[in-house]
Amino acid sequence: MSHVRKLAVLALLACGCAPLAWNPRPYATQITQANPALVTIQDPDYVWEQVVEVVDDYFKIERQERVRVVGDVMTEGYVETFPTPGATLLEPWHHDSVDFHERLESTLQTIRRRALVRVIPDSQGFLIEVAVFKELENLPRPERSTAGGATFRYDESIQRYREPTGDPVLPMGWIPQGRDVALEQVMLEKLAERLGK
Repeated sequence: MSHVRKLAVLALLACGCAPLAWNPRPYATQITQANPALVTIQDPDYVWEQVVEVVDDYFKIERQERVRVVGDVMTEGYVETFPTPGATLLEPWHHDSVDFHERLESTLQTIRRRALVRVIPDSQGFLIEVAVFKELENLPRPERSTAGGATFRYDESIQRYREPTGDPVLPMGWIPQGRDVALEQVMLEKLAERLGK
């Protein structure tokens, strides 16, 4: 085999033409934790502290409402987070991009994630539901683009605002990408370890 062929084969393997048996997204197909997950611990304060610590490892918390006992009824608790930019290949200390594919995507695109964690009282303990929402930035044109700056602008049309009657209105400039099941599974696994499941 000539040197040129060897280099071509190595270049193809380096570009991603590796055998199909390699799975670049290990978390995408491995759902090991039920969501919501059942925790049989009865102490609401201990469960709440563990939930907040796990969420804090990945996101900055915007608001939270603890599980409380009001009369004879235990209320539902929740944690909402600020949107967090996705971790890139150059940021190994951030953990919200759980595999190589997610890190590469966040390196090449502007991705952000936000989480909503609910702690629901149950007769056996608590149900913990983790929902991580992923969004892609959508700019009307590239940020530092100078081409076509002197032409007539057509992207500033009249915007009419109406009262929302259904789903909450997302901020302009972000396209919902669905839920990040891989990160949800990682967070649920961490909670299971901390809560002794």
